Amino acid sequence: MGLLTALAGGAGGELGRQAWTGLGELVRRPFRRGGAVVPEGSAPEGSEPEGAAPEGSGEAELARLARDPGDVAAARALSVVLHRRAAADAEFEERLRRWDEAARRVSRTGGDVHNSISGGTFSAPVIQGRDFTGITFGTSPADD
Repeated sequence: MGLLTALAGGAGGELGRQAWTGLGELVRRPFRRGGAVVPEGSAPEGSEPEGAAPEGSGEAELARLARDPGDVAAARALSVVLHRRAAADAEFEERLRRWDEAARRVSRTGGDVHNSISGGTFSAPVIQGRDFTGITFGTSPADD
């Protein structure tokens, strides 16, 4: 649930936004029940109004969490629906698992970087950014 609320709230910058968008695309995929595709806007046994998402698709819960990212109950409801849908649809389960693996790599602390340099004279390159890994810095011998 923490991952869902973090992504809904904009954590992870651009990668977080992409993960949230990916979840929306996954939830809106055709809903399968018992191997049969339930077309968008149609409900099993006529139980839902025309144009509504199939019950349990996760669209309503996703929209609710998007409106209020801090709503833990909305995150819990979305999580429950995703798990139920995964249990009923093997293809959805696999896609949800892959989404979850990718989304967990998104930083929950946000992706914004605000760097500034003021005053002084710099005689070497200045590199600004966030979360650098595998970078080495070296200098050339000074000319005599």
